[in-house]
Amino acid sequence: MFGIRDVEIVQEIVRAGGFRAAATRLNLTQSAVSARVSGAEARLGIVIFDRARRGAQLTAKGRAFLEQAERLLAMRNRIVAGLAHEAGFAGTIRIGVAETIVHTWLAGMLTRMRGALPEMRLELSVDTSPALGAKLLDGDLDVAVMMRALVPKRALRVPIYRSPVEWFAAADYAAGDEPLGIEALAAHPIITFSRGTLPYCELEAKLSMSEAPPLFHACASLSTTLHLTRAGFGIGLMPTPMADDDRAAGRLRRVATKPEAAMSDLTFDVAHLPEQPPRLVLTLCDAARAAIARTDARSF
Repeated sequence: MFGIRDVEIVQEIVRAGGFRAAATRLNLTQSAVSARVSGAEARLGIVIFDRARRGAQLTAKGRAFLEQAERLLAMRNRIVAGLAHEAGFAGTIRIGVAETIVHTWLAGMLTRMRGALPEMRLELSVDTSPALGAKLLDGDLDVAVMMRALVPKRALRVPIYRSPVEWFAAADYAAGDEPLGIEALAAHPIITFSRGTLPYCELEAKLSMSEAPPLFHACASLSTTLHLTRAGFGIGLMPTPMADDDRAAGRLRRVATKPEAAMSDLTFDVAHLPEQPPRLVLTLCDAARAAIARTDARSF
């Protein structure tokens, strides 16, 4: 009939005083909020908001719905809190991670979480940070490890990890030994993050200053970026820890660049909505920090 997320959206519309303000707070489009409310109204067979009046005015049935549904929210929160009591968490944890984390310290974090919460069951999603943020808000994830700049406004966040991003090439790729500037980089095929990501946008802005149009190969998968770089397809831009094993084996080398071509570090937070049990989030953060320390990566 209706979902918990429907109730949360109606609640936020009332608090914010309108659909537009609620959409801003929820980091959603106004059309998405309107569609969610219309869908709930259709399934329930009632009109929740009086759209003939200015602002977010509940109808009589809308008020009755929200009053009853808020009790459901409170019950949900009590159930979730109860699952994380001192005896340990015994439910399913839905964790979303950006792909950079998969290639660095995810396995170590999950192993430590299993030791702390032996009864947990895991559902893991690997996606881009914008997609993880949307899933978090829609209630499809409990916790997400995602890029800091893209954490939704409504979510709480814990700074957890910072990864450098550098240029790499196959050991026998002809890139020279001198540091490359923007013009020199633009002369090579570039394998990089997927279009629309923060590193892609930063790189696009840098290379827009070059006289020759650069040849971008945007990959949705960092594994593909690593594979193509290793095969000599071009110069790859990727998180530094991803290249560690290949550099040690002599398959890849770091390409020296001038300061103008240096890229910003990727910064990641553990993000969650306020209703998540604090002990669960703390356990995940502690496990992440221990795994990061083991890999000699950069933690906060």
